Amino acid sequence: MYNWKAIITLMLSGGLVACSTTSQVPVEPEQKPQIEQPVVDDSSKADEKDGESSKDPVTEPEKEPEKVEKPAEPEKKPVPPKKPEKVTKTSDGKLILGEEEWVYVPGLEESFKARVDTGATTSSISAIDIVPFERDGKDWVKFKIEHDGIKSQEVSLPVERWVKIKQSSAEGTQRRAVIVANIQIGDLKDKTEFTLADRTHLTYPLLLGRSFFRDVAVVDVSKKYVQDKVKK
Repeated sequence: MYNWKAIITLMLSGGLVACSTTSQVPVEPEQKPQIEQPVVDDSSKADEKDGESSKDPVTEPEKEPEKVEKPAEPEKKPVPPKKPEKVTKTSDGKLILGEEEWVYVPGLEESFKARVDTGATTSSISAIDIVPFERDGKDWVKFKIEHDGIKSQEVSLPVERWVKIKQSSAEGTQRRAVIVANIQIGDLKDKTEFTLADRTHLTYPLLLGRSFFRDVAVVDVSKKYVQDKVKK
């Protein structure tokens, strides 16, 4: 009797060999990944002329519109504020005088600084080289006016009257001649009396007293040179 165990073993081993032979499936070789090639548009070749390939047109950047510079405007200078109009007369037409004014003497063709003195009765003018004399039986006097380097020519005028002046610095009195002279302050031309006296040591060569301005002017001692200086 055959050994059934050996026979079964042989049969099983042969089946396994057959299975292994029949179960082998041919293995396909490993495929490499395909690389896509760029597609060339044939239409671009149609644009080639004389062996030269057409190039894409170069798009120039848009230019900004040129700025037109406006001509520079001339610099405006600041307009100084207008000075208030100077009031030289009162509502009734009288002259306004400050504490100091310019007085023009036509006979001497000179303007002199004058102090307007409300405390003095008569005006006075600086005179040197005073010499009294007679003409046609009347008293006359000749003199020169000198002050601050201004020296006039010799002037001869009739004496209106004589006055006696008592000075506190000297004993006794002095006899002084009073003359009448034409003067101009602003647009006012008038004549007034002047006492002749040496005022070279004083600040003002002329002093205007009440006998001049009491009827034609008012005095504001807080102001100076209200009236314009008369030009020659």
